[in-house]
Amino acid sequence: METITISQAPQHVGETVKIGVWLTDKRSSGKIAFLQLRDGSGFFQGIIRKNDVDEATFEAAKHDLHPETSFVVTGEIAEDKRSKFGYEIHINDLEIVGQSDEYPIGNKEHGIDFLLDHRHLWLRSRKPWALMRIRSQVKLSTMEFFDKHGFTQFDAPILTSSAPEGTTELFNVDYFDEDAYLSQSGQLYGEAGAMALGRIYTMGPTFRAEKSKTRRHMTEFWMIEPEMAWCHEEESEEIQEQYVAYLIQDLIDKCPTELEMVGRSVESLKPFTELPYPRITYKEAIEMLQKGGMDVKYGDDFGAPEETFLADQFNKPVFIKNYPRSIKAFYMPTDPEDAQQVICADLLAPEGYGEIIGGSERSYDYEYITSKLEENGLSKEDYGWYDDLRKYGSVPHSGFGMGLERFLSWVTLQDHIRENIPFPRMLNRLRP
Repeated sequence: METITISQAPQHVGETVKIGVWLTDKRSSGKIAFLQLRDGSGFFQGIIRKNDVDEATFEAAKHDLHPETSFVVTGEIAEDKRSKFGYEIHINDLEIVGQSDEYPIGNKEHGIDFLLDHRHLWLRSRKPWALMRIRSQVKLSTMEFFDKHGFTQFDAPILTSSAPEGTTELFNVDYFDEDAYLSQSGQLYGEAGAMALGRIYTMGPTFRAEKSKTRRHMTEFWMIEPEMAWCHEEESEEIQEQYVAYLIQDLIDKCPTELEMVGRSVESLKPFTELPYPRITYKEAIEMLQKGGMDVKYGDDFGAPEETFLADQFNKPVFIKNYPRSIKAFYMPTDPEDAQQVICADLLAPEGYGEIIGGSERSYDYEYITSKLEENGLSKEDYGWYDDLRKYGSVPHSGFGMGLERFLSWVTLQDHIRENIPFPRMLNRLRP
């Protein structure tokens, strides 16, 4: 007799199989019990009829199975046209493996703090299960996309010796009597990788010690950061939109059930696979905001209200290009058409989710980068290696960073990015 998973049930209709499962819910009526089962690969129903099992098994099903009890079921896979999954198991035997008494998460409304306190158990519920499956698919799709486009996966260090954004936003670590910091970004190291390998991408956790409580911020999150040698901003933007469209199409193809579970229709995602995405300049964005009655002026950075307003003017993600130098990073080169601006772009998601990608060309001028390091108080000791990238065969290059949880929050329509990571870390959340 074959042991299978729930997801394999469609290939075993009419066969008697074994499956290791947990109970999510049950109900019984006279001589029949309906068990709602999960096994990590999916959810479906198990049916036990009194006449199909011995009395002890039927009584165990009715009285000894509590939510999240684990057991092994034996039975025949059958079609179930009433369910969305389309299949069920008619059980003729079960063996309890692990009892579960007074499971704290029930079929009722729980407060978010309660659910976060019990995150280790909450992950078993349908919505978190679906969100984690979608997250996993996006990471796999990321690797597939960049592999198809000639990128090498490259690992940047998490521990660094420098604090480019100021120590108030970085986590300090005692590193054998030296100061070290948890990385805010893999970008600078990624640029070194691009000079060696041409096209690379990093994918891993980053850390920000911002004391922010907004729905778009966590202290630990994941970034996907490609860097490309011999690449200008226009080509980078084309790769960005192709990447986003690829991820969305892959979810449509491979995770329709999970998307439905979290409340995102496949049809609503399809327009975002159509390229190109619109592009406007920062100056045009300021004009749009001012005409829309928003109190902004040239030189202001955009917050959530401004990003939402701008994105609402389009039915797709939109690039905002060439921001003022004063609000962007030191490594971005000057816009040849306006010395007050730099060559860069942010990609804003529609539906109120704001920036999901930030990117730019990286200046490859040695004197320029050297002067910017000095202006920003970044020491030669800490950044001499970065300066060297312009000293030894520098070339035009560009890159971008996508916040994984921000992207996921948009495609899954979640109110807070904490829903899209297994164990969120926020200002007041370090456990479990």
